[in-house]
Amino acid sequence: MGDVVLLLGGRSEIGLAVARRVAAGATVVLAARRRADQAGDQADDLADEQKALLDSGAAAVDTVEFDADDVASHGDVLAEVVARHGRIDLAVVAFGILGDQALAERDAAHAVAVVHTDYLAHVAVLTHLADLLRRQGSGTIVVFSSVAGVRVRRANYVYGSAKAGLDGFASGLADALHGSGVRLVLVRPGFVVGRMTAGMSPAPFSSTPDQVAEATVRAMRSGRGGVWVPWQLRPLFAVLRILPRSVWRRMPR
Repeated sequence: MGDVVLLLGGRSEIGLAVARRVAAGATVVLAARRRADQAGDQADDLADEQKALLDSGAAAVDTVEFDADDVASHGDVLAEVVARHGRIDLAVVAFGILGDQALAERDAAHAVAVVHTDYLAHVAVLTHLADLLRRQGSGTIVVFSSVAGVRVRRANYVYGSAKAGLDGFASGLADALHGSGVRLVLVRPGFVVGRMTAGMSPAPFSSTPDQVAEATVRAMRSGRGGVWVPWQLRPLFAVLRILPRSVWRRMPR
C-alpha cells in the first residue's frame, strides 16, 4: 500500500482497522485532535493506537495534531507530515460525527456543526490532499461516504445531506484525478456497529469496522474505485432510489 500511511482521524475504528491491514513495513502517521487529561493539559493519548499498529507490523508510528474543523490548518498539517516523512502514499480520511438529528432540527448551530465536520472539512482536506498527491505524481486517497447520502432519509437528513455532498464531491474528485497517478477509493458503508452508533439498534445489512476495512483494502488492492459494504446494499439502493417519496419519507433510520 506504500511506505507512508496517513490516517486523518487517528482514533477512528474503521480507519485504524484499515491502517492495521496495511501497516506491515510502513510508517503510519496518526492525525488526531489531542484530548485534555484530568488536569486540563493536552495529553498524547494515542498510545493504544500506536501499539496496535506496531503489533501489526508497522515500521514506525508517528502522531500529528489535527483538528478537522480547523480547516485553515489542514495545509500546514499535511506539509508537516511531508516534511517529516518525505511523501504520503496512502491517505485514509476517516473523521466524522453522527450528530443528534432531533437537536439539529431545532438548533441551527448543531446542524451546521454536523455539516461542517462531515462535508466542509472533508472538502478542505481532500482538496489539499489531491493537490499534494498530484504534485507527487502518485498516491491513494480513501474516503468514507455512507448509504445515508445515497438517498437522504427524513430520519437522519442532516447527517445524510452532509454525506450526500461528500459522496458527490469525492466522485467528482475521483474523475478529476483520473490519469494523474493518484487514485481515490470511495467507500459507502451501511450501518456500522461501533462507538459512533453505540446504543442504537443495528439496521438491516449492518457491518463492523473490521468488515468495512476488509472490503476497503480488497478494493484498493484490486484497483477498484468504489465499494459498498456490504455489497448487497448496491442493488438494494438501486431499487430504493426509485421508491415513491410518499413511502420513502416513512422509512426508518
